[in-house]
Amino acid sequence: MKKKIIFWILTVVITLFTAVYQRTTGPTYPKSFKLSLDGSEHKFSLPRSQNGFTDCQVKINLADPTITGKVVYRRYPTSEPWDTLNFNREGESLIAWLPKQPAAGKLEYKVELFQNGSVLDIPGNEAVTVRFKDNVPAYVLIPHILFIFTAMLLSTLAAFFAMGNIPSYKFYVGLTLLFFILGGMIFGPIVQKFAFGEFWTGFPYGKDLTDNKSLIGFLAWTIAWVGNRKKDRKYLVVIAAIVVLAISYIPHSARGSELDYKSGDIKTGMIHIP
Repeated sequence: MKKKIIFWILTVVITLFTAVYQRTTGPTYPKSFKLSLDGSEHKFSLPRSQNGFTDCQVKINLADPTITGKVVYRRYPTSEPWDTLNFNREGESLIAWLPKQPAAGKLEYKVELFQNGSVLDIPGNEAVTVRFKDNVPAYVLIPHILFIFTAMLLSTLAAFFAMGNIPSYKFYVGLTLLFFILGGMIFGPIVQKFAFGEFWTGFPYGKDLTDNKSLIGFLAWTIAWVGNRKKDRKYLVVIAAIVVLAISYIPHSARGSELDYKSGDIKTGMIHIP
């Protein structure tokens, strides 16, 4: 019993750490910046993903009314001339709206801030890219996320139980496979369909890394499940868990869908740059 408790604790810690890593990395999460102003440090972030059917809000909280700014932007990837949006002040915030793009369309943009006409230095202030996607209903997105992270948790737990010679590891192998099917192979494609109009853009139809990660996890645990049905092959469970852990640390949406503005087609396997 003590060994099981230790395994559960280790599993929860590893899963939570992985969840935080997934939440704070990858090219679709907001990019943070720091601005030194009058001896104080101000933090702000710029969006790199926009849901729904609305323009993308760029908001910077700076109470000083002498600070103004603008956003320069263009469609990505193109060599079009840059357009300019001026920030509007609303209370203590500067707000601008980047125009809505079709699903998988991207804009690259950069903010410029001024105080009394002088340019403010923003360290690392390079253009960032925001990708637009159609709205994914919560009743689809939430189960997808819950099933995937449950599969990750069960994957690690099954490996610990296998290494600890706990017979119930086979039960958790089956559960892990079930949740990978639900989260990655059923709800994952539904999320993809809502967001970008296609159910599956991984192998063999495309190079979408998120879809391929789901496929790899599903195959790894299918092999582990089949291999342990009639005989103990615990090494397959450990290998499957290592595979899942490895792909979990590949940033989410690192090679996702991207609209080709010239052809109007959505391509996959494209690196969504910062």
